[in-house]
Amino acid sequence: MRYRAVESTGEYLARLETDADWRSEIEDLAREVDAEAGWFQAVGAVRDADVWYYDQAAAEYRSVTFEEPLEVAACLGNVARLEGDVFAHTHAVLSRESGQALAGHLDAATVLSGEVHLRTFEEPLVREHDEATGLDLWL
Repeated sequence: MRYRAVESTGEYLARLETDADWRSEIEDLAREVDAEAGWFQAVGAVRDADVWYYDQAAAEYRSVTFEEPLEVAACLGNVARLEGDVFAHTHAVLSRESGQALAGHLDAATVLSGEVHLRTFEEPLVREHDEATGLDLWL
């Protein structure tokens, strides 16, 4: 296990713009407040979503697209640097009108409404490719 202490440098609340991309809005917030490391949680609703599932045997993400309105029952993740830019590693539990839950790595979604709490940290987090898992992980 790798770990380190982090020192919080700020906390921000943001409302996501309707019709914008969910993950891009979080990344834009991080850039706006000059954060290269952070933790966020969010709730809201989206018009559609691209959700990824990591196929461990194939060491690649599989994408599933939902072209329907969904509630964002829970969304959390972290902000780090990946390939020189801010990246929001975003996981979400989405629910259909029926109440059926969908979950996974939220790659993209069109915002209907969204509210985010972002806590930023002093030291940057950097993701690099990890050969053992095939994933981009913190150093």
